[in-house]
This record gives sequence, structure tokens and C-alpha cells, in this order.
Amino acid sequence: MQDLIRKTLDGLPFPGSGSLITNDIVRALRVESGQVSMVFEAPSAAIAAQMEPLRRAAEAAVLALDGVDSVSIVLTAHQGAPATSAQGLRTSAQGLKLGGHMKPQSGAMRPSSVKRILAIGSGKGGVGKSTVSSNLAVALARQGRRVGLLDADIYGPSQPRMMGLTQRPSSPDGQMIEPLKAHGVTVMSLGLMVAEQEAIIWRGPMLMGALQQMMTQVNWGELDVLLVDLPPGTGDVQLTLCTKSQPTGAIVVSTPQDVALLDARKALDMFAKLKTPVLGLVENMSFFACPDCGGVHHIFGHGGVAAEAERLGVPLIGSLPIDLETRLAGDAGAPVALGSGAMAEAYEQMAAGLIRGGMA
Repeated sequence: MQDLIRKTLDGLPFPGSGSLITNDIVRALRVESGQVSMVFEAPSAAIAAQMEPLRRAAEAAVLALDGVDSVSIVLTAHQGAPATSAQGLRTSAQGLKLGGHMKPQSGAMRPSSVKRILAIGSGKGGVGKSTVSSNLAVALARQGRRVGLLDADIYGPSQPRMMGLTQRPSSPDGQMIEPLKAHGVTVMSLGLMVAEQEAIIWRGPMLMGALQQMMTQVNWGELDVLLVDLPPGTGDVQLTLCTKSQPTGAIVVSTPQDVALLDARKALDMFAKLKTPVLGLVENMSFFACPDCGGVHHIFGHGGVAAEAERLGVPLIGSLPIDLETRLAGDAGAPVALGSGAMAEAYEQMAAGLIRGGMA
């Protein structure tokens, strides 16, 4: 089937000369159960701007083949910032697009109306960083702080689901984006701009452009603190945020087991090298309290994050259990910190500690 698809694409003319195949434009061609997906990577943004009619023609030609039920072609570019899909990423008002190369800034990439920026990071994925971010934002808001939450995990944005947001932001003037509000928190995420199942396939410069726009072209309003939910690891987003936005400090989330701590130490080392103070560590999935037997089980080990915090001389901000209610609340778009009970109290204490320390 892939050979037939390539032969079909080879018959479509490319702007200038040759075809999609002879110009080596096709990437990541996949065929699975009648569903075809691929990426068209143009050599420049200028050429990509001419390719939308060709992308639509290619989708129609491949869809006409026997055995093909659906076709998805993402358009990107080796340089510059074309649209990433048929519609592109844009607000609902006047076609403001997100993504592209960062534009030179005369000053720091930091909203003037935001007093403090807290980066929430982790060395690896799956440790609950986004869950901690959303619940801590809600807990701070419940204690009277004006809180913003920026979902900077551009490839895997989860805050729209966790905060219960489904509508899209607007841009009445085509320049500034009006963020959404949920549970007393001002929220912006690239996940609000695309369909939940749509992949964002961007190179580093486009990521940085989107981050810059979400920091400087969003009407955050007057905020006491902006929490930035970082992607896992130590990549472009972390580097740009820490060097351009001058965060007040960082919080690192990890689970207790050694494999998670290995990566958490890399995140800690990164923040140290970028001169971003680490305000403390959060040990997530620290234990499991069995509702049947009443026993406490340390499924992922015990005490590793606390020992690391002691070694670094920073606070252990919180020790959070594996908790079914937290997972259900996040999936439902109503963070557990909104309610009462042990988990809400834990986040309340974490928020209170940051406020006492003058960090939120």
C-alpha cells in the first residue's frame, strides 16, 4: 500500500518542478487499518505557503485509492512557520497564528503584569507534574492569590482536560490572546487551540515561537503568580523559559523510585546551570493507603525525594500519595484541590508554604 501511495503522490506536481516524491517532501508515511497519515515537510515557509492546495489534492488522491478510509496530511517546514494542519493553529477571531521562529525581544520575555513566575518541572514524564501544577494553581487561588497557569508542555498539553476547559481563546484585535478562566485560575494552553486528538508536529524554533507568544501575547492581567507547567526533560522550552523569562524559582516533581530520581537530578542540575533557584521538591505517588486493609504501601520506594531535598538543602514541599480521587477529579476537569479531604488539605498546605515564603 505504501508503494501505491508513493506512486500516487509522485504524479502530483510540486511548486517549481518535480513531484512530492522527487523533492523528498514526504515524511512519516503510515498506513494502519485503512487510515493513512503522513507529513509534508517543505524546504521553507515560503514554499509551504504555496502548498496548501497541493496538500488538499494529495489527500483527495490518496483517499480515492482502494482500501483507504481516511487520510491525514500535516504540513510543516524545515525553516519558518507554516500552518501545521489544514486549518492551522489560530484563535477564533482574526486569524492569529501560533508557532514560528522567536522574534527579537528588547527585554525579558516576561509579562510586565505578572509578579512571580514559578516553573514546575520534572526529569521524566508520568510523574504527575501536570496534576501537581493544576491543583497547586487552584489551591493558591483559593487562598486569595491571583493565579495564572501556562501549559508549556506543547507536545502533550493536558491542562485543558484537567481544568475542564473546552472552548477556544479569542483574539479580538488579532494581536493579543484572551486566555480562559477556570476555578479562579487564568489558563492558557496550546491544547486550547487544537482538537484534543490532534498532534503538534513542530521543530524547536516553532516551539519557541509559540512559547514566546503565550508569554508575551496573552492578556494575563494582574497576577501574583504564573505557574508554568513545563514539558518533561531538559530541552528547548526549559532553556528558553529560564533564560528569557527569569522565573522566580522552580519546583521539581518526582516519584520515589531510583529511575525517576535519576532524571529528576538532571532537571535539578539544569535549573542550577540556568541559575533558576529550586524552591523545593514534591514527592508524588509517595505511598498507597489501602482503603480495605488500612495499610500503607510504598509501591515506588520510600524517602528518595526527601533524601534528595535534604542533600540539596531545599524544602520537601509535599509528599503526595497515589490517590484514585485525584485521578478521577483531573479527568473530570475539577481538580481535587477544589474540594475537601486529605488531598485538598495537602495542596492547601503546599500553597500556604509558598505564600509564607514569599514565593506566591
